[in-house]
Amino acid sequence: MSEGRIPQGRLLPLIIACGLFMENLDSTVLSTALPTIARDFGTSPIYLKLTLTSYLLSLAIFIPTSGWMADRFGARTVFRAAIVVFALGSIACGLSTNLTELVVARIIQGMGGAMMTPVGRLIILKTTPKHDLVNAMAWLTFPALLGPLSGPPLGGFITYYFHWRLIFWINIPIAVLGIILATLYVPNVREDDRRPFDLVGFGLLAPGLVALMGGATLSGLDLVPASYNIALAALGVVLIGLYVPHARRSANPLIELRLMSLPAFRSSITGGFLFRIGVGATPFLLALYFQLGFHFTPFESGLLTLATGAGAMAMKTLAGPILRRVGFRRVLTLNALISSALVAGPALFYAGMPVYLISLTLLAAGFTRSLQFTSINTAGVSDVPPHLMGRVTSMTSVLQELASSVGVSLAALALEASMRFQGVTSLTAAIFPPVFVVIGIVAMTSTLIFMRLPRDVGSELLAPAPVAASKGGPVPAE
Repeated sequence: MSEGRIPQGRLLPLIIACGLFMENLDSTVLSTALPTIARDFGTSPIYLKLTLTSYLLSLAIFIPTSGWMADRFGARTVFRAAIVVFALGSIACGLSTNLTELVVARIIQGMGGAMMTPVGRLIILKTTPKHDLVNAMAWLTFPALLGPLSGPPLGGFITYYFHWRLIFWINIPIAVLGIILATLYVPNVREDDRRPFDLVGFGLLAPGLVALMGGATLSGLDLVPASYNIALAALGVVLIGLYVPHARRSANPLIELRLMSLPAFRSSITGGFLFRIGVGATPFLLALYFQLGFHFTPFESGLLTLATGAGAMAMKTLAGPILRRVGFRRVLTLNALISSALVAGPALFYAGMPVYLISLTLLAAGFTRSLQFTSINTAGVSDVPPHLMGRVTSMTSVLQELASSVGVSLAALALEASMRFQGVTSLTAAIFPPVFVVIGIVAMTSTLIFMRLPRDVGSELLAPAPVAASKGGPVPAE
């Protein structure tokens, strides 16, 4: 196959989805195993948030380099190398013997994931015509949703009946398959005009994110004095603040802040960030809620949260028709309210509640959440010129991971606050409902952003494929 040709049909999105599958499988499997890992390591389950936030922070730090590396070395080359690094990080996770080692291994995984997922999405954005973008995005995430679908029960089964270390080895055969398919079928797309790497921007943004998120993540853990956390976060704010004027002056900034002048993109970024804070906290909270609050086994907990992945998967084939019928603005606004209410839904769970009611709530949450993510991701690129797609991918990916990290940190702080308010020292079922309400309200504030979108936002993405005048048939993809 020549470098300029792309596979016909849906093969390319399915291949790229191998990377998304590994990431989603890994994150959901780990969430289910957190209480067991905490017990083995002799630490509080809340401290295990470090294994989640360290990975997300590693993603956020290295994602900005993914677009430049793809243009410099070719998207296929970077995609394959990223899979290798992610697999090595998975092996290190499986071999870790304490919390510190696991956190370091998760950082290595994050380095691989930082290149793998955004570069994969970049390949899709650069090789798919706009009128096919909705379907391509849906098919891209369809196999990736198998991770959230199979991860909780699989992780719970392995953790309960075998050992949690084995869950990290699941990625290895998937990585081998992804490398083979990428070698055979993924085009090595790159920009002809290679821009220089923004070393100054990276020197400001990377340590700025580490300091800001590090200070926020360490809050409430009593690992370092509170004054250190405040100073660390303040340093992060200063460094990120210094990056802003640098990005405005630079011809090739690491993160292109001028993209925020595009209305649809700006709304998808800000509204999506708020929405993802609430959603990002959910897997962390549900695993602790079910196992420590209701005393379910890891396997039982995983089976329950399987419903969220099932709902998300069911939506993927319906997202395109719903958006074409209703439009982006209405979907984003109304569905944000519904989905955010379902994020807060577990606040109504109680001991002895029928399992089918819990499952139906989580099924509906996954269904609406998937529609919201597809709408946010697709509408956000509707006013972005093709030559800026690489920079869009880096910026959106960074903010997505940061939002999830903020969500986990916010949930952990809210758990600590709820424990102090109720005067207890351990996690019980009564601790969790206020926390779910808090994250649901945060997610719901995204509605205020989406309400300001123009009524016809993304309309060109929902138009039927153009018809060739000479042949009377659809124009083939370039």
